Amino acid sequence: MDCSSYSTYCYRCDDFVVNDTKLGLVQKVREHLQNLENSAFTADRHRKRKLLENSSLNSKLLKVNGSTTAICATGLRNLGNTCFMNAILQSLSNIEQFCCYFKELPAVELRNGKTAGRRTYHTRSQGDNNVSLVEEFRKTLCALWQGSQTAFSPESLFYVVWKIMPNFRGYQQQDAHEFMRYLLDHLHLELQGGFNGVSRSAILQENSTLSASNKCCINGASTVVTAIFGGFLQNEVNCLICGTESRKFDPFLDLSLDIPSQFRNKRSKNQENGPVCSLRDCLRSFTDLEELDETELYMCHKCKKKQKSTKKFWIQKLPKVLCLHLKRFHWTAYLRNKVDIYVEFPLRGLDMKCYLLEPENSGPESCLYDLAAVVVHHGSGVGSGHYTAYATHEGRWFHFNDSTVTLTDEDTVVKAKAYILFYVERQAKAGSDKL
Repeated sequence: MDCSSYSTYCYRCDDFVVNDTKLGLVQKVREHLQNLENSAFTADRHRKRKLLENSSLNSKLLKVNGSTTAICATGLRNLGNTCFMNAILQSLSNIEQFCCYFKELPAVELRNGKTAGRRTYHTRSQGDNNVSLVEEFRKTLCALWQGSQTAFSPESLFYVVWKIMPNFRGYQQQDAHEFMRYLLDHLHLELQGGFNGVSRSAILQENSTLSASNKCCINGASTVVTAIFGGFLQNEVNCLICGTESRKFDPFLDLSLDIPSQFRNKRSKNQENGPVCSLRDCLRSFTDLEELDETELYMCHKCKKKQKSTKKFWIQKLPKVLCLHLKRFHWTAYLRNKVDIYVEFPLRGLDMKCYLLEPENSGPESCLYDLAAVVVHHGSGVGSGHYTAYATHEGRWFHFNDSTVTLTDEDTVVKAKAYILFYVERQAKAGSDKL
């Protein structure tokens, strides 16, 4: 039973269920938990009153330039191995332009008058007509950074995720990158279609902060998802037999980067002072000329058969927010191993100009990016371990570990073994530090 919503989950049915025993024992458990919750709330209120009366500052206060400032960050409760979701949500909530768009959307009333304000026990059998990922995502973002609570329970959002993303049903550990892609794709699709007859794409068209030149269309019309995260790659393939060149443009929301093989093997104590893998090494490996192996032979239209060929990626258009995924998990014959080495990355001034197809057409500041958030996987396997996130908000770095949020510093952030990095395009007025 979920002690927050009092929903009962049946492992055999793999679903939340609403049925009770003949003696109504489930309802009695709910009533007992409600009494405990009320008692705990009363005790917590008395405790907070004593803390406020105490002259010492509690853990939610910080000294900044001699004055006392409240830490307004809000954690996300773990609903059962949902740290993968919490880390992504906290990261996205600190991408200002993306987050502000959703928070400014009008609320959508999903319940009728009979059920408004009543506690509901969710079940997947209720159907998909009454859920909106955009609306629950909006509510979650609005709950963060208000400072009114130390932790928020994203159970309504997780319920919608179960409804529309079957891969994430249940309580097993999931891949944070896979969840991020599903989340962005489904947000994009819902924004295209609108909800309850209101087209949210129309709202995007009226948003003056997103110019037409920055829009990237993936699967139809542009939305805030593609306007913020969307870029374009040029894929060049050359036949090694006749020299025929094939080019195509592919839209992307993130770039998945291999960690070069020379860095993958764990170093012994005698090799600790050896070369350190950097984000630039990963980007160079992604864009370098590559000869395709026998399993990836290119169908040459001139030779009219599959031939050996080379492939090279160029970035044709950079996004406003550059999301870089380091491919730390690799399949072997029997299991999925993790590449657990440290990859050096810059906090400021990531220069992407040398990876552009036409760098001469870009401005001096348009290719510089500053780090906004980092998702970290702790542990040895994709199906286990734990996810946390670092993000910067109003010039300060925070560490988000489910319901716990702590202040941290840049030295701690740069030592993290990053899994997903979110870089925000630098505005022209900023400095010119480069990687």
